[in-house]
Formats: sequence, structure tokens, C-alpha cells
Amino acid sequence: MPPDIHVTAHIHTDGPIPGPHSLLTLTSAAHAPGGGLISTFSTNVRELPGATLHPIALETWRRRAEDWLCTRRASRPPAIAMTAYARWIERLPGPAVFVADTAEPDYLFLFWYLQRFTGRWPFAGTHTDAALHGRLACTTSCPLAGCREPDGALAATS
Repeated sequence: MPPDIHVTAHIHTDGPIPGPHSLLTLTSAAHAPGGGLISTFSTNVRELPGATLHPIALETWRRRAEDWLCTRRASRPPAIAMTAYARWIERLPGPAVFVADTAEPDYLFLFWYLQRFTGRWPFAGTHTDAALHGRLACTTSCPLAGCREPDGALAATS
């Protein structure tokens, strides 16, 4: 059996919980057991029908108008984006294990979106290790300028 592939994700949202608020961007990276980068996935996701922009997120996005526009470019309907993501996971060269930092909303949003739009969690398992997530996540390159700035100004929306 091939070794586990560690998968990390970095997201941006327009609020703190999925459903009332939407996932806007998803960038994910697959890593070999030694940490080497295997593959990446990135997509912008359209807002959920009826979802609203949370007031705190609104203030953050107003300060980062270019980043907001970046999240809306070529955005795909949630079902199409999540189906593409699930297929990417399934095509990895080994069982995919999601590496989560439970202090981040990545797991919450991805679990909800994948269940809602694909009916399944395509990972073989989930590993909650903030240190491992931190070591691997540095190779996940977010397209938003706010994530590349040293002050981490978009932390409230990611």
C-alpha cells in the first residue's frame, strides 16, 4: 500500500461559519511523507445563495479590495468547485490524510462544503497536528496579497 499523502488547505471566507457565510477561495497542497510537495489545487468559489457577508469580514475585505476582487475572479459554483477538489484528492498517489490545525476554520468549511456538495469526505483520515500543519502549510501559496504580507492582515478572513 502506498504511503499516506498529507494534504493541507488554506481558505478565505466571508464569515465565521459555513452556511450563513461562504467559502471564497481554497488553496490546497499534497505532500509526500517526507514533506516534499507533490501537487497543488486552487479555486475560487461563488457565494452560497442566501449567504451574507459577516460585518467583521466586510471591514477586513474593504481594507483589501484587490484581494476581494481576486477571490471573485473565475469563481465556480460550489458544487463544481468541490467536485473538482474531491477528484484531485482521489487522484493523489496514495491515501490522502487531511492535516488540520483546529484553531483554523479550514476543516470546518471543507467538511461542510464537501459533505453538502459531494456527499462525502474524500480523505482517508484527518490528522490534527498544528505543528505539522504549520510546517507543511508554508508551501501552500495563497494568491492573495494579504497572505503574503508580513502583518498577516487577512488572518480574520482566512
